Amino acid sequence: MKRNANFFFRPQALGCALALAFSMSAQAAVSEQDAARLGKDLTPVGAEKAASKDGSIPAWDGGLSKVPAGWKPGRLDPYAADKPLYSVDASNLDKYADRLPPGQAALIKAYKGYKLDVYPTRRSCPAPDLVAERTRKNATFAKIGDDGWRLEQAHTAGVPFPIPKTGVEVLWNYKTRYTGQGRRAQIAALMPEKDGSIVELRQWAFELYPFNDPKTSTLKDLEGIDSKLLFDVLSPPSRAGEGYLIHAYLDKPQDAWIYFPGQRRVRRSPTFAYDNPIAGFDNLYFVDQINMFTGAPDRYDLKLVGKKEMLVPYNSYRLIDKKNKFKDMLGPEYVKRDFMRYENHRVWVVEAAVKGDKRHSFAKRVFYIDEDSWALLHVDMYDAKGNLWRVQEGSLWAAPDVGACISYEYQMYDLVARRYVTDNWTAEGEVLDLTAGKEGRVNAGTFSQDELRRRGER
Repeated sequence: MKRNANFFFRPQALGCALALAFSMSAQAAVSEQDAARLGKDLTPVGAEKAASKDGSIPAWDGGLSKVPAGWKPGRLDPYAADKPLYSVDASNLDKYADRLPPGQAALIKAYKGYKLDVYPTRRSCPAPDLVAERTRKNATFAKIGDDGWRLEQAHTAGVPFPIPKTGVEVLWNYKTRYTGQGRRAQIAALMPEKDGSIVELRQWAFELYPFNDPKTSTLKDLEGIDSKLLFDVLSPPSRAGEGYLIHAYLDKPQDAWIYFPGQRRVRRSPTFAYDNPIAGFDNLYFVDQINMFTGAPDRYDLKLVGKKEMLVPYNSYRLIDKKNKFKDMLGPEYVKRDFMRYENHRVWVVEAAVKGDKRHSFAKRVFYIDEDSWALLHVDMYDAKGNLWRVQEGSLWAAPDVGACISYEYQMYDLVARRYVTDNWTAEGEVLDLTAGKEGRVNAGTFSQDELRRRGER
């Protein structure tokens, strides 16, 4: 973005501009008149209810809200009979380029055989009554703090900004999206090597999202907590017994603790945040890439570009099918295309540029966030010279037993190193428990340093 150099020599103007920006950021999101659109021409969480002009995106009809017979995550695909409408590959990229994030176009150009199979659009994401009720209240209540990035005020268990005006509002909708109160799963992070082998880090993962607890009401009930995560490493043998505990906050960068079995003690991690590399992945995976984006957004200026129809990963039931084996799903350069499903959906586009007084290895990120679920489905990441460096894509699938769309599995492609990493993959893990928080199998006591130590010493 070009700047007027003379502006920086006018401190009064700069001060007024900052004061205005902070004042605007602290305002309630929308008027009562705008909020009244929720449940009418907008869905209860703020998406456009109507179909797209060409009909490729159907009208929202409530999503997959009833539990199908035989439903269990990874055991049933409600859209298994769907066939691809068309594929996007190197031969027809120009035709569909305007509906692709630059990162997807780059992957198609970089790798022979990489393609997107595009299926009928299924608006499967439901909106539970409590979420709809709290979202309606938030529309005129939620606000961002004077620092420009902190969520200062909101009702819990609802979308804070269903009719967003700024990029930071959209990002907070993603961070607080409804996915249930907590879950536990056996997951794997996978890194294919050039010799055909696969480095696998298998873990128990426990997650708690107090914001989604119906027993809470406002942010004051959360005591500053955004989410809590605990990871218990199972393999490889050289790392079995390691443990990681993360507390993410609403108003500051996250805290983390690590348990090393050789030392038999819990140590606080001073660097488990932002662009610090995650151990064991050859510098291909940064901490704030966990779950597509995690931690405080305080190092970026967030610009809301707008909403656009894009081809994005959606209804990824084939990716989580428990019959799959990791070795059959991973090619040497990318996830095998038969396991991926793409659909045409409306997404919010948010551009994140590093602030002038901050630093980050990704000088710019562009986020693509689904309007129906507020899930982050794609991220393009650029280096300081403006070159596209990494591409990250998520997954999305409706879980009617939770009343939410789940975005869990994801993969990260490094265009410079020409390698990739996947994480939160659950196909081979027999446990994918989405109701663990609601039913007490995961609770606040799970995420203590004592529990981290106890699990490591078993």
